[in-house]
Amino acid sequence: MNDSLPLLLRAARGESVERPPVWMMRQAGRYMKVYRDLRDRHPGFRERSENPDLSYEISMQPFNAFKPDGVILFSDILTPLPGMGINFDIVESKGPIIQNPIKSTQQLKELRTLTPQESMPFVGEVLGRLKESVGNQAAVLGFVGAPWTLAAYVVEGKSSKNYAVIKAMAFQEPELLHQLLNHFAESIAIYLRYQIDSGAQVVQMFDSWAGQLSPIDYDTFAAPYQQKVIELVKETHPNTPIILYISGSAGVLERMANTGVDIISLDWTVDMKEGCARLPQNVGIQGNVDPGLLFGTPKAIRARIVDTVMKAKGRRHILNLGHGILPGTPEENAKVFFEAGKNVNELIKSIS
Repeated sequence: MNDSLPLLLRAARGESVERPPVWMMRQAGRYMKVYRDLRDRHPGFRERSENPDLSYEISMQPFNAFKPDGVILFSDILTPLPGMGINFDIVESKGPIIQNPIKSTQQLKELRTLTPQESMPFVGEVLGRLKESVGNQAAVLGFVGAPWTLAAYVVEGKSSKNYAVIKAMAFQEPELLHQLLNHFAESIAIYLRYQIDSGAQVVQMFDSWAGQLSPIDYDTFAAPYQQKVIELVKETHPNTPIILYISGSAGVLERMANTGVDIISLDWTVDMKEGCARLPQNVGIQGNVDPGLLFGTPKAIRARIVDTVMKAKGRRHILNLGHGILPGTPEENAKVFFEAGKNVNELIKSIS
């Protein structure tokens, strides 16, 4: 056991820790006034995420306010796309727009191999600065989008409610889709290695849209490419913990565990006790407090955190929300969440 390393890194590696570490998905963002003020001055999302000074400042905002155990790079899962030749924009209130959605083999042939140090040097710079700033007070987290979710964006061209366009490709032109997924798997592995080399100590892969797949299609179009990313990264960085998150993952939890991932992030639709029972003991658990709970009372927030931590007892556990923190969440309730997480041992003792 190395107490000089950040708590979250030790927990993610499966070491014995004094309490579960705590951070929040989307902890840098719209619920914080300091972020909204910065956004008013810099309205373009890509400017905020690709200007290293702005990305660093935004990444540090929740750390400065709440001292979570993890500081995550402020970026987007689509950030690597331009380095492959796919341009995009993120429009406030509309979400991502892909300028030339991929529909053909010819477009696929024109995709470039990702070289992140050339196309995204700002990511490496920000991660290095975060590591230097937080030292061992928090782990630095990197993240990527998984191949299926990236493919869904670039084929659909935007966010979708029914995923009809990519599912049409899956069932009409599966070979084309598999080639695209493979390209993304190789590129995402390169990108994760770059993040780790730049300072990320734990990394999370978001397959946000894989929960929209039936289990048989998850086995065909999502899991093999998640697994390929994990295997490629583990070849060069075997000691860096990888977290996998899928929104709406209740139907594929056991399948997620078969990808070789270190930690599965549960959404809030699965009871923590049941989630633990369904996953092998060697797989860690992250989550899974309902983000909507943070609109409740401090008492309710504390009680749910105690419940979650008690149900995960005996497991490698990182306390988190079951999805990203919601816009409009009162900042004082985010503070309650972090403070309750850090003092969870005392809270448990007080009720036992």
